[in-house]
Amino acid sequence: MDQDSPRYRIALSDFKRARRKAALQDILSRFTGHSAALIPFEEARKRLNAKGEEALGLQEIPLKAIIGSVGRYADFNRNFLPRSDAHANRWATVKAKLRDLDAMPPIQVYQIGEAYFVLDGNHRVSIARERNATHIRAYVTEIHTKVPLTPETDFNEFILRAEYAQFLQHTNFDECCPEATFKVTVPGQYKILEQRIRAYQRQTQLKSAREATQSWYENDYLPAIERIRKRGILRDFPKRTPTDLYVWIFQHREKLEQELGWSVGTVQAADDLVEKRGESIKQKFKRGLEGVRKKTLPALLESGLPIGAWRKKYAAIHHADVLFEKILVPLSGEYDSWKALEQALLVGSYEDSHLLGLSVAPSRDEMKRKTCEEVGERFKNECAAAGLSAEFALDFGKVSSVINERARWADLVILHLAHPPQAQIASRLGSGLRDLIQRCPRPVMTVPQPSEKLENLLVAYDASPKANESLYMAAYFAGRWGATLTVLSVIEDANRPAWQIVRAKDYLEGQEIKAIYVKKEGNVPQAILDVAEEEQIDLILMGGYSRAPVAEVILGSALDEVLRKTNKPVLVCR
Repeated sequence: MDQDSPRYRIALSDFKRARRKAALQDILSRFTGHSAALIPFEEARKRLNAKGEEALGLQEIPLKAIIGSVGRYADFNRNFLPRSDAHANRWATVKAKLRDLDAMPPIQVYQIGEAYFVLDGNHRVSIARERNATHIRAYVTEIHTKVPLTPETDFNEFILRAEYAQFLQHTNFDECCPEATFKVTVPGQYKILEQRIRAYQRQTQLKSAREATQSWYENDYLPAIERIRKRGILRDFPKRTPTDLYVWIFQHREKLEQELGWSVGTVQAADDLVEKRGESIKQKFKRGLEGVRKKTLPALLESGLPIGAWRKKYAAIHHADVLFEKILVPLSGEYDSWKALEQALLVGSYEDSHLLGLSVAPSRDEMKRKTCEEVGERFKNECAAAGLSAEFALDFGKVSSVINERARWADLVILHLAHPPQAQIASRLGSGLRDLIQRCPRPVMTVPQPSEKLENLLVAYDASPKANESLYMAAYFAGRWGATLTVLSVIEDANRPAWQIVRAKDYLEGQEIKAIYVKKEGNVPQAILDVAEEEQIDLILMGGYSRAPVAEVILGSALDEVLRKTNKPVLVCR
């Protein structure tokens, strides 16, 4: 056609307007994350494992259902707007010749599911879309696949469907479990599911791949999805699917176990995933606030988790009758540090605990010392001799900080009391033990000398929130271990009623637990030490530091004095 003709110039102007729209849509797609690209047909045929084709003849098809092209997928965007000026002449010539859309020759397309790919007629589709047509005539050839496409399938969705097709081909999952469907939002997830099924087959030693796939779905996947739903984890990932969470939790658990050198429970991994990667506004705000706190708040002012948080948060993941399922035992390798393990073995025998050994070196290079390996071997051997399962890990850094960070994977920390906080302010300020107790997310048992039995327990009770935690724990020991409890309340005025004892008695009697109640007056730490000696106590239970961290450092505390003077293990509750 004559390029000087009015019809051609109008068509060329229409092309330029279409190009500007295409450029704008490409920019918007980068911000929204929704691809504006057409899907290449050959890639779709290959990825979706096409099994055959069938000619359906001439049909009228919806233009919006055309989502790809055989050879021109890079020349047009998803709305068939031109993405290059190189096709201006061809586009304008076709439109200038076209007087009526009904006179347009039919195009040729391939059909996959409800979606279409242009074999011949890309410019005609572009012009029809530009003229706001809704349908176009086309010679249709249907391609048969297990996973059909829809008109809403964008390039990212196509990749996911293609991966799903490969997953079905490799596992025959649609035949094993025809009622089941998997939906993910991130590429690569189906490959991991396939690896999980293969690992499950090796673990269960099932010879039939079909039987292993069905068993994995019923005994591994579905129970995990049920736990995910019950714990409300999907609320923290509002745009994700249960299958996404199943895969992410599995991956996160593997990563944690590699980093820690210990096994990690599925529920623990799930909770940690929510804290670190939760996509809800609440979780993002919480992480932002925590980041600001760490940058602006000195370690001296940190007070750790809220009182009782450790017990409330992890109650759901323990067996009904076990409080200390995992016990963390830091070991330096020095002679006295093994006293902590001796005590941990005794506690573990009551709880049937899994022990987590830890040796902290000052640097990464120091971790490679032979003595560290020897500590690990001795730890495992002694645990095995006691009939308890155990794992050992090496780490490096500031001892108290490393222990506090790793304590969140255990339920109790038991350590040798080597350097109790001293009376001088400077000593308390630099005390690693005070720092550990102040910020540790779990109860801490300090062991100057291990007790050979845990039958007589002393609870120092002043009705404070942290003392309530120690009373709760004492009630647990009495109920599970059959221990005898002595509840001590220290008051300043002997003529005033010890209402703390009344409160403790009400609680324990409500739990059907008998106890000995002792009222003392005067100095609190000395009273605790005296009663511990008089009653031949095996373990002292106390609340942690009750004042603000700075006040505790300046004024000292009853806990510091008891730790300095007692030779009994002390369980510090929070």
